[in-house]
Amino acid sequence: MSSQTQQKPTRRSRFALRWYAWLLLIIAAVYGLAFAMHWDDRGVLWVLERFESKAEQKESVWLPDYQVVIDAKPLPGMEKDEASDLAYSPQTKTLFSVMGKNPFLAELSLQGEVLRKMPLVGWSNPEGLTVMENGLLAIVDERQHTLSIVKVDAATRELNIADFPKYDLGPSKDQNKAFEAIAWDPRNQQLVLGEERPPALFTWKSDGSQTLTGDKQKLPSDELDIRNLSALAVDPRTGHWLVLSADSHLLLELDETGEQVSFMTLLGNFNGLKDTIPRAEGVTMDEAGTLYIVSEPNLFYRFEKHR
Repeated sequence: MSSQTQQKPTRRSRFALRWYAWLLLIIAAVYGLAFAMHWDDRGVLWVLERFESKAEQKESVWLPDYQVVIDAKPLPGMEKDEASDLAYSPQTKTLFSVMGKNPFLAELSLQGEVLRKMPLVGWSNPEGLTVMENGLLAIVDERQHTLSIVKVDAATRELNIADFPKYDLGPSKDQNKAFEAIAWDPRNQQLVLGEERPPALFTWKSDGSQTLTGDKQKLPSDELDIRNLSALAVDPRTGHWLVLSADSHLLLELDETGEQVSFMTLLGNFNGLKDTIPRAEGVTMDEAGTLYIVSEPNLFYRFEKHR
């Protein structure tokens, strides 16, 4: 009897085995979440940020210093329209946003008030938007794989795609997750384009008019350690690029060489956010450095630097 008793696992050993199994399960879950959120990459960048001097921080956007001042403000009457991108106009000191589900262009105040809505006739799924020169806006249609450059002024009430120059963006590796982001880079006289998945960046030479030069050029994407690319913006003060990822709940700052400089997580309890931004689809920045984000379905956010 004694030998048989010794062969059976004791209560203590069974408890230890269960505890060990639960520990492995927790570790696996945490690692899986960290991998999905790119926390390993963010951890490396967070460490590198600690070595940036105050002078270097001042020369960048420096996203860690931003705090939300307008948090998840609903855009009235747009609950079923899916806000897809956002762009700041230095000429009008207002914001423009495209709606992807029911195509129209909206003009907003810097406080997130809707000033007017302009139907987009002929567009199928407008996802990307940027403001160029002299009242020109570039709109990317993800489903049609096209880029249109339109003219908008105070009298505009509707836009028809047939009235404006249109450029073919060509095929993407994933046609259902194709070109979604665009930003005007006046310093380098170019448009910056972004494919959603796998994330990739391109440039297309432009003087700010409705005529593009040559063809788009693909850039190295080593620094795009994000799950998808939702939107792009260019900081008018530093020329640095802002790269938004809805799936990663993340905003990245890249310098003129494409290197990561700083980041901001879009999760609740960070940077003053009460709740996680559900699906961030558009980002822009004005000449004062104020940051604006829109999220599906119709949420507006404004961030300001607090240091």
